[in-house]
Amino acid sequence: MWRAARAEAAQALSVMRHKGPSQIQFWFIALCIGVAAGTAALFFRKGIAALQTFLYGSDDVQLASVAGTLPWWWVLCVPVIGGLVVGLILHRFTPDGRVRAVADVIEGAALREGRVERRAGLASAAASLITLSSGGSSGREGPVVHLAAVISTWVSNRINASGITGRDLLGCAVAGAVSASFNAPIAGAIFALEVVLRHFAVHAFAPIAIAAVAGTVINRLEFGGVTEFTLPAEGGLSFYVELPAFLLLGLVSGVVAAILMRAVIFAEDLGNDIQRNIGLPRYLRPMLAGALLGAIAIPFPHIIGVGYETTSAALTGQIGLGAAVLFTVVKVIAVAVTMGGRMGGGMFSPALVVGALTGLAFGLIATDILPDVSGAETVYALAGMGAVAAAVLGAPISTTLIVFELTGDWETGIAVMTAVSLSTALASRLVDRSFFLTQLERRGVHLAAGPQAYLAETIRLAAILRPTDHRRAATEKQCQAMIEDGVVLGETQTLEAALRTFEATGADFIPVTRAGAPGEGPELIGAVFQTDALRAYARALADVAAEEHS
Repeated sequence: MWRAARAEAAQALSVMRHKGPSQIQFWFIALCIGVAAGTAALFFRKGIAALQTFLYGSDDVQLASVAGTLPWWWVLCVPVIGGLVVGLILHRFTPDGRVRAVADVIEGAALREGRVERRAGLASAAASLITLSSGGSSGREGPVVHLAAVISTWVSNRINASGITGRDLLGCAVAGAVSASFNAPIAGAIFALEVVLRHFAVHAFAPIAIAAVAGTVINRLEFGGVTEFTLPAEGGLSFYVELPAFLLLGLVSGVVAAILMRAVIFAEDLGNDIQRNIGLPRYLRPMLAGALLGAIAIPFPHIIGVGYETTSAALTGQIGLGAAVLFTVVKVIAVAVTMGGRMGGGMFSPALVVGALTGLAFGLIATDILPDVSGAETVYALAGMGAVAAAVLGAPISTTLIVFELTGDWETGIAVMTAVSLSTALASRLVDRSFFLTQLERRGVHLAAGPQAYLAETIRLAAILRPTDHRRAATEKQCQAMIEDGVVLGETQTLEAALRTFEATGADFIPVTRAGAPGEGPELIGAVFQTDALRAYARALADVAAEEHS
């Protein structure tokens, strides 16, 4: 027994001696990334507030009230001008005119060794800042997360980080940005693990937690330790009696979340069809969306910006039942127009607004039907806020924590978790698990089904084929015969294409060619064998499993 204890102690000292310095160095890098990401999030938020004040006379705290007093032509024109500027930025600096956000960060973590597009990312941040300042109805977390990912990508490229290190640094950047955006360090760290990295590996937790704390410090140096929203002191929850109502609220919230996501998808497809059918230049698409938003904002100024004022009003019960239902419908339409018009921004803040309004409407009905056994309707608003947001993000754990940290109210945890659990379970069956994974699925990136569905797409055939001069290569005669039969692959294709071809043909190997010189046919460069393909696929799965359980 003592001998085993001494051996374990010696092994621990050896690990500390050999790996300790490098680990501490990595934690220092994580700290720096957290500070940088938090600072970027802070400046992004301050920039939105400054530009909103310049354009509307108020930041998001009282934006809806102030915008309602402005001339109608001003409310209409500001989003149009903002949309035009956004369109020109995206047209000039992105290859497809599309804003980068959380879905692209998730793709970078899974398929690009923790890297994202830097040029398009910076342009997307600028476009989203203008969108949120000039009448767009979206959130700031999406562009902030991608902006932080741009920072970690720069660091990863500078230190030539490997896949696992690059992903950990990406997680640090996301944690720092989310924590700074919402003053929510716990939720920021869990969000990076749950949504972006999509695992809870022990090796990633320490640096991500350090970055999350660093980002929170940046926020609190500017805003102090106050929560984003303040709830009324009165009210309460009759736990055992009211839990069935929160179960029902979870189902309602799941449906509302699915409608919100489907509305954005429909608007995106409709915008693509209109743009293609009438030959609309892509830089004018956000301007047209801005015109629609301006028209909606004239009677409904609450759709402008992040929606802080509307969410606060819902959480404090300052909105009636009819207004809550109407505001929910209009907000969903406005978010769909903003995102479908490719104006930029994220989905988390809109989901909070829609969720708070949905929960309040449900709570007003529930407490009116059974007033003697009901708590405050604002508790339902809080639970609905978490339930819709969790379903949209596909992140029940981190969203629940964000709701707690945004409000500082930990006493209604059971109600929030009850609603969140059912909303995510229902909505995940109506879409591909979350809004972000649904976006990727529509682009042909199959992350929702797990590593077994997308890993083969990350391996190029050029990395696993046997060249023609290999000692166990396929003969040129055999390859030419298969090429004549149409069984052939290109060197730029992936293992996924090879596995499908093996399954369809039953062949032991497949010839691989590259494009020849102009006027010449394809050049045979080798063949990929089924045994090599399966070995590479198994190795990739093993590497993912090792990373997730290390």
